Amino acid sequence: MTGASAAGAQPVQAGLLSVVIPVYNEEPGLPALFERLYPALDALGLPYEVLFVDDGSRDRSAALLAAQFERRPDHTRVVILDGNFGQHRALLAGFAQARGERLVTLDADLQNPPEDIGLLLAAMDAGHDYVGSIRRTRRDAAWRHWASRAMNRMRERISRIRMTDQGCMFRAYSRRIVDAINQCREMNTFIPALAYTFATHPTEVVVGHEERIAGESKYSLYSLLRLNFDLMTGFSVVPLQLFSMLGMAVAVLSGALFVLLALRRLILGPEEGGLFTLFALLFFLVGIALFGIGLLGEYIGRIYQEVRQRPRYLVRAVLERPSGPGTPP
Repeated sequence: MTGASAAGAQPVQAGLLSVVIPVYNEEPGLPALFERLYPALDALGLPYEVLFVDDGSRDRSAALLAAQFERRPDHTRVVILDGNFGQHRALLAGFAQARGERLVTLDADLQNPPEDIGLLLAAMDAGHDYVGSIRRTRRDAAWRHWASRAMNRMRERISRIRMTDQGCMFRAYSRRIVDAINQCREMNTFIPALAYTFATHPTEVVVGHEERIAGESKYSLYSLLRLNFDLMTGFSVVPLQLFSMLGMAVAVLSGALFVLLALRRLILGPEEGGLFTLFALLFFLVGIALFGIGLLGEYIGRIYQEVRQRPRYLVRAVLERPSGPGTPP
């Protein structure tokens, strides 16, 4: 067992597959994950490592992961973070520790069946360096499905990133893309989108989707909105450009309306009841201004987080066998 305050790059092992799984308060579902994951990986006939990243769980998840490491030290590594930093930063910690030539990310809730890992690897064998996934039949609540669709459309309109199902983290990455991601130092990012910008031959495959076996989703509606704000402001300045054009259009229309009201007053005289119309117009303009201030705040907030240069995550301990996983004991 080793401990560190930050994870450094690891030596790459030829032919090794790394499966990176972030874990946060998944105690009820971890035994079922262990029962399905390892047989599925054994069936591939490839050397592999499973890299669990405990993201500051408050339940017994870390203890269960440590016990699993003791049972399968030849294929298991556990990174324990010193706090809850979020799913994407946990994945970044896993990427920094992974030793495989190919990496697959998988959620711990078993909504994506580990038996489908072979589908992602087959696409990589066909020459693709980044493989996304599309859930065949989503088992989420209806509002999550609708929100995901809306955010997908918005993202595609303001960026060049094309992902059919951005909410699915079941993806495969080549070592070249992971190395590029590890070189990025931004505090908040959306890993699938970042990987897409580095990919030269991306693709997507259809995978299964099951109901969560235990526990509950860690993403609330607010969390999903925050994630999509990070996605939009982190990969495009189109929102700022659109707001600038909107401001110009509103300024022109407001000027035209002022001229119209002035001429009307000169020609027809004072208009009774016009005060409330002006109030409505004022509130509309104030609303647009407040929205613009909030949009600017999103970008300024990202700058503020970057210039502080705080660590993205802290590693409390790494459980691993000295000779490295995937090799004979």
